[in-house]
Amino acid sequence: MASTILRRATSSVIKSSLLTEASRRSYASVAVGTDILSAASQVSLQKARSWDEGVTSNFSTTSVNDIFKGKKVVIFGLPVTYTGVCSQQHVPSYKKNIDKFKAKGIDSVICVAVNDPYVMNAWADKLQANDVIEFYGDFDGSFHQSLELGKDLSAALLGPRSERWSAYVVDGKVKALNVEGAPSDFKVSGAEVILEQI
Repeated sequence: MASTILRRATSSVIKSSLLTEASRRSYASVAVGTDILSAASQVSLQKARSWDEGVTSNFSTTSVNDIFKGKKVVIFGLPVTYTGVCSQQHVPSYKKNIDKFKAKGIDSVICVAVNDPYVMNAWADKLQANDVIEFYGDFDGSFHQSLELGKDLSAALLGPRSERWSAYVVDGKVKALNVEGAPSDFKVSGAEVILEQI
């Protein structure tokens, strides 16, 4: 049923909040060759952590520059945590292939979603994946919006979220990019596909 709702949300997308924001600010459309360090230069993400860790760190954030500069990164984005495709297929595909990524010289495998870092932390714990994958929250959706990967899923009562996607990024430059046709699809954004593109 969730898949049906997400498909319906995709076909009858309500983009009012994203369009309003886009009209106020110029965003780059991500593609192979995009320099994320330029496209999202003013954006920071929030590393997954407990509330107490957030307080202790004075609610610190991590700049896109710190995440990508001088590194080989595989990053994948998903529309929402705690759902079937995200929990049962997307994250597990990366978790089970982590050694293959490391063998190819990947410095970081990152999962990002439009969510707060506390939910991301609890979800990573539940999936027992936080020791192998770095989880980041994009609490206001600014990272996804800066790359035009935002997706309004209000029809599924989820509000502004993101596409389901994956990318291979070297020193901030996108070398491979895969975006699913619908948020409920899992055809091109899994670990097996991006491993072949590295």
